[in-house]
Amino acid sequence: MNKLICLMAGVCLCLVGVAHAATEDPMRSPGWRIIEQRFFADQTVVFDDRVQVLAPQSAEDTFAVPGFVRVDGIEDIERLVVITDLNPIQRVLEMDINDAVKPAVGFRFKVQQRTPVRAAVQTSDGTWYLGGTWVDAAGGGCTAPSTASADPDWANRLGEVDAALWARDDGIQRLKTRLVHPMDTGLVDNIPAFYLETLELLDEKGDVLTSLSIQAAMSENPVLSFDLAVDGPVRLQGRDNQGNRIRGMVEP
Repeated sequence: MNKLICLMAGVCLCLVGVAHAATEDPMRSPGWRIIEQRFFADQTVVFDDRVQVLAPQSAEDTFAVPGFVRVDGIEDIERLVVITDLNPIQRVLEMDINDAVKPAVGFRFKVQQRTPVRAAVQTSDGTWYLGGTWVDAAGGGCTAPSTASADPDWANRLGEVDAALWARDDGIQRLKTRLVHPMDTGLVDNIPAFYLETLELLDEKGDVLTSLSIQAAMSENPVLSFDLAVDGPVRLQGRDNQGNRIRGMVEP
């Protein structure tokens, strides 16, 4: 990728609470109880300002809203989930966290209406720690057809991978990638759901660094970034919900 796309432009950082048990949602979302029951039923949930979500206060493009999650100071994280309370497709992505991948991820997502965007991380003892921010939007990002639907050439580029990998401080490598895919939600008449479903990052030996589950709430042609505690090249492999494969390799 010769020109890296900047994920964040005019972002805000919202810190939600200071580590307290989830009795009432500090974001005062009308959808919180549904989210709580769907994703965290009978589990320990803590709102914590160490889970930080960066996103625009107002979405200029409801089809591709930039977001970034980072977590500082919480140990033994095993899982990270991004959720939009009031979207028809609430979960955006879910990924494994371990020593090879830091609890940080950049992404672009669709917004149907004004909604909280939450990140939740689960530690080895089963506790969930949550943070989030509100994103205002005119709406419609999940119920409009993708650009690919009107492009007769899109099938020729399906599954293309553009990526860049460069060193950061403390032995961390930042990976940024763009994957060509229409990411149709299935919420548009006569256009079935068609989206990337899984993505894995592997080291040069073929060992899995992290696995992601992706939903159609991700933007068309998803842009993702990761912080990896590994040296050397990284392989990407995945598939969509119709079995099409994605493969790529990126060198530092």
